[in-house]
Formats: sequence, structure tokens, C-alpha cells
Amino acid sequence: MNPATFLALGDSYTIGEGVAADERWPAQLARRLRALGVALADPEIVATTGWTTDELAAAMDAATLTPPYALVSLLIGVNNQYRGRALDEYRDEFATLLARARALAGSPARVFVVSIPDWGVTRFAHGQGRDAAQVGSAIDAFNAAARAIASAAGIAFVDVTAASREAGDGEAMLVADGLHPSAAQYALWTDEIVPVARALLEKAVPEGPGG
Repeated sequence: MNPATFLALGDSYTIGEGVAADERWPAQLARRLRALGVALADPEIVATTGWTTDELAAAMDAATLTPPYALVSLLIGVNNQYRGRALDEYRDEFATLLARARALAGSPARVFVVSIPDWGVTRFAHGQGRDAAQVGSAIDAFNAAARAIASAAGIAFVDVTAASREAGDGEAMLVADGLHPSAAQYALWTDEIVPVARALLEKAVPEGPGG
């Protein structure tokens, strides 16, 4: 039996800016699931540091994708927030991306959304003189929008924002830039994602690419 395929869509938090390829959370997730007896292939990743929702959509247009995937993840929006893009714009573009993720999986039961972490607690934010409470409030608003859209579509939503806040600006929890998560912080995220992804893979039945 061939291992289940996994497509991870996102930005720096999915490509793992500043960490080795095998330390990104999608790679950690695949290893953890395999250790639990779930046959999951190494992730196929469409993500680049700095991408906003529209830039991810354009990259998906240009990518050679091979649906249906057994599992599709979506984590996007921090750069919309960072650049001061409108929340309403994010809602519309996120909803479109999530519909595309569902089509690539063949079923909403094969898709999960990962929340946007709170970069306001990082050394990078402190160094820029950012108001941590203001950043956190904005991140919460974007996450609330994403959660509502996912819920309406019957798609799982995994909260890693709390873990990012607990990690804070700890030296072991961030890479050298003081902004992006370290392998240790991604491991905390993976703790939250594993049970959701495992349940999706064990129970879902694809409807086909157009489902």
C-alpha cells in the first residue's frame, strides 16, 4: 500500500524559515504519524516566507499539484496582518483558499487549518517596539475569521497560537532572527496537530477531486 499523500500550504511558518527541512512542523508531523503506525509520505509543501493569501493563491496556480491528497493543511494570514491588509479581504481570500484545499483533498474531512501564531510575543517584535497586546488582538481577529470559515465548511481547526504565546521569546523557542519558531517550538505545534491529523486520516473517505 502506498503511503498517504500530504500537501502543506502556507508561508514562513510552514516552510520553516530558519530551520532544517526535517525540522519544519509538516515534516515533524509526518514522522510522528509514521511512528504511530500511520503510513504518511513526506509532505509536499507550497509555502514561502512572506506570502500573503493572494500570493499563496498565485503560487498554487503555478504549482504542479497531483490531487487528490490524503491530507491538506492550510496556515496563512500572518503577512496579511503584518502588512496591514484588511480583515475583510483576508476573509474572502482565505475562504477561496480553503475551498481550493478541499478540492485538492477531495473531502473537507481531509483538510485542517492551523491557526496563525502570535509574533507579537517575539524578540523581533520587542526590538521593533511593537505593542504586543495590539498585535495579539489583531492575530486573534484573523484567527477568529479563519476558524469561523473552517467551521462553516466542516473543516478542522487546530490552535497553535496558545503554544506560540507560551513559547514567547525564549531563546530555545525561536531561531536566530528572533521571530520564527525553532524546531522545539514546532514540536509543540505538532503535539496539537498530531491527534487531529491522525483522526482525519483514519476516518475520512475521499469524495473525488471535485467533491
